[in-house]
Amino acid sequence: MESERAKVAELQQNHMALSSELAAAKSQEMSQRRELVNASDEIENLKKKHAREVTDLEMDARKKDREMRDLKEDLRLVQSDLDRERETVSQLKATITHQSTAHLTLTTQNSSLQAQLTALQSAIDVSSSSVSQLRLDLESSQRRIADLEAEVRESETVRRKLHNMVQELKGNIRVFCRVRPILPSDLPSDIHSSLESTSSLVMLSNSSSPNPVDAETMRAEAMAQMTFPDKRDHKEIVLLSSSESATGQERKETYNFAFDRVFEPHSSQMDVFEEISHLAQSCVDGYNVCIFAYGQTGSGKSFTMEGGPTEDTLGMIPRAVNQVFNATDDLKNKGWEYKMEGQFLEIYNETINDLLGKGEFDKKKHEIKHEKSGTRVTDVVVVPLKSPSQVRSLLSIAQSRRTVAATLMNERSSRSHSVFTLRISGTNVQTGETCDGSLNLVDLAGSERLANSGAGSDKDRLRETQNINRSLSALGDVIAALGEKGEKADKHIPYRNSKLTYLLQNSLSGNSKTLMVLNLSPLAAHLGESLCSLRFATKVNNTTIGTAKKQARTASS
Repeated sequence: MESERAKVAELQQNHMALSSELAAAKSQEMSQRRELVNASDEIENLKKKHAREVTDLEMDARKKDREMRDLKEDLRLVQSDLDRERETVSQLKATITHQSTAHLTLTTQNSSLQAQLTALQSAIDVSSSSVSQLRLDLESSQRRIADLEAEVRESETVRRKLHNMVQELKGNIRVFCRVRPILPSDLPSDIHSSLESTSSLVMLSNSSSPNPVDAETMRAEAMAQMTFPDKRDHKEIVLLSSSESATGQERKETYNFAFDRVFEPHSSQMDVFEEISHLAQSCVDGYNVCIFAYGQTGSGKSFTMEGGPTEDTLGMIPRAVNQVFNATDDLKNKGWEYKMEGQFLEIYNETINDLLGKGEFDKKKHEIKHEKSGTRVTDVVVVPLKSPSQVRSLLSIAQSRRTVAATLMNERSSRSHSVFTLRISGTNVQTGETCDGSLNLVDLAGSERLANSGAGSDKDRLRETQNINRSLSALGDVIAALGEKGEKADKHIPYRNSKLTYLLQNSLSGNSKTLMVLNLSPLAAHLGESLCSLRFATKVNNTTIGTAKKQARTASS
């Protein structure tokens, strides 16, 4: 372009020169016209040539512009690629730095692991050298374990013998005395309505209720004069009685009684069972055990034996069953396996009823059979026992079927004897030893004199009371005869005089560990009945029936 422009400028100069020459040569126009025409033609040709060259140059310039734009776009793309490459390079540098750090860390860890490997190899070498010694120690320990297991089995046998000896030293017929607390129902109705629960003297917040002092005074007046002087061993109870003689003078009498254990009104169910739990253990060890509650109606026998709905008020039956299950579980690791079954009977009007049966009472005639394996009652439901909760369900069923009636002594009086029997059979798979035990838990019907029961006006109640007193009298006769048997070897024991004594024959004949829980009412109005019960319990406590024998099956059985 520059060259072309130079040429254009040169041509322009030439043109100006020519114009100058043309002006100068006007005089010579004519002479030089031919030259001028020729020069004009030449100029025209040059102009055309120049125009073509300009056109070509313009086309070249546009082409160059297009090439320049393409180059700029290429440059932009290359610049973008360069930026990405720089970013990639930066990332790669960071990665390389991280990899270098990781490599350094791995190198350090590798060195540490190499050191640990060396240490472990040394430990392995040490362990390998001690394996033989450990094997020898293991064999020695296994022999020691076998010896200890044998010692444990021997210790269990010794424990059973010592436990039985302790129970023998305490006596095979033992008597506990339990005095229940004053209940709201024992007080007049206006006081009764002001009490919140069965052992509380908290007054309700209404102005018509008696004040606490009056309630406490009435409570004190309602109570019999009972004292418990033996604060260490808790074995004595003293009753005080005051009456007027024919001459009008006050006559005071003191009655002292002593038993194996006396429980005051504030004693809990757990306090009572702690003294009984050893007998439950004897059942597991293969002995026959009998625990029966005796006392007048309303003295707390059923509460003592069956208890209430809460854990704290559970009676002796569910607690004894819990104890038996716990004892059998503890003996499993010593090779013992146990099977348990239970039955629940009622003796009502000298008739045996099955409290776990599904049919109506008196539809089946149940007979008592005394066999070598123990006492059996025909046609009764015997339930395999798997858990203590199952026994509670059976108690609930039995309670709903047990015969109760109202008497003057108690609005809901038990009019029958109930006998819960738990049979337990054990086998030691390691030693081949066997044992069979039974636990009889008896809730006797209420004992009261006919005049006090108010049953004389009702034939059915009269018959019930007569049968109850007859069976309890038969129990007293059996115990009295047992006491005389030591003096007269051929003394007849009248077990067959009642269904109760015949059913409990094995429990009273020296093959059983027997406990009587005498329940007493704390009321002054019941003092006469309480004294009768205490005298009977004293007679029982002074009776010796012999040594209980362990019930073991022979190898063939």
